[in-house]
Amino acid sequence: MGNQVEKLTHLSYKEVPTADPTGVDRDDGPRIGVSYIFSNDDEDVEPQPPPQGLDGGALSDSGDRPPLPPPQPYDPRQHEVECSVFYRDECIYQKSFAPGSAALSTYTPENLLNKCSPGDLVEFVSQAQYPHWAVYVGNFQVVHLHRLEVSNSFLTDASQGRRGRVVNDLYRYKPLSPSAVVRNALAHVGAKERELSWRNSESFAAWCRYGKREFKIGGELRIGKQPYRLQIQLSAQRSHTLEFQSLEDLIMEKRRNDQIGRAAVLQELATHLHPAEPDEGDSDATRTTPYPLRPPASGSEEENRDSVVH
Repeated sequence: MGNQVEKLTHLSYKEVPTADPTGVDRDDGPRIGVSYIFSNDDEDVEPQPPPQGLDGGALSDSGDRPPLPPPQPYDPRQHEVECSVFYRDECIYQKSFAPGSAALSTYTPENLLNKCSPGDLVEFVSQAQYPHWAVYVGNFQVVHLHRLEVSNSFLTDASQGRRGRVVNDLYRYKPLSPSAVVRNALAHVGAKERELSWRNSESFAAWCRYGKREFKIGGELRIGKQPYRLQIQLSAQRSHTLEFQSLEDLIMEKRRNDQIGRAAVLQELATHLHPAEPDEGDSDATRTTPYPLRPPASGSEEENRDSVVH
């Protein structure tokens, strides 16, 4: 098929055969129906400072209009989606906003450095952006997948001014030793485009820490019943569940939810699913929808994915 390029939405995740007739991954054994799909969700644009006036202050849109108010402090409860991930009946990931939860605490890049140890997973967050994950490797540096390349950067540079937190406890898999995590990350520095086996920064960082092939592109067979469930918490008593055939597809949807924000996710569910009110006395009303939830969008640059077929 040569270097054919197909545009895919985040809803289709189309699989195509590889050029290798044996279908063998030299690292992990057989890989069936692999398509090298690269997400643009980590194509973060460098933040641009507001234009400055002659006096050093921010320029307004017009001479009569006052400058825009400063942005509100980042609050995960407002911008992120509280959720859990299950593989069959086992909970393998949980983001909770219960009082005292580590997910509620974010730090400036400079303060985050004081909380990191080699082998830690770091997540940078900001309103209306995909979360960006990295592996802290020591000496103030992280390794991360950014713009289709695995790079070694200073943590403060990789943050691009966003707040961050250590997220070692979100996934419940048994981690590798810190030295093994660092080795995994450093071994792939410089890998780019077709050499990559991960769709986004989260999948790469999680693979470095846990070593599970489920985080890789085509790491699982997509046959039979959908074994993964993403349970989105709507309120204290209500939740909605989406079903997926692979962990990588689920991660893409979870990251998209954080990018569009909690309010937009709840609006989508209200519009497309019309969830019924829970029966009186029902303290855990749950609805389940096989993935995908929405019809593919057309013309949406943010939702397009590039597939480079080998």
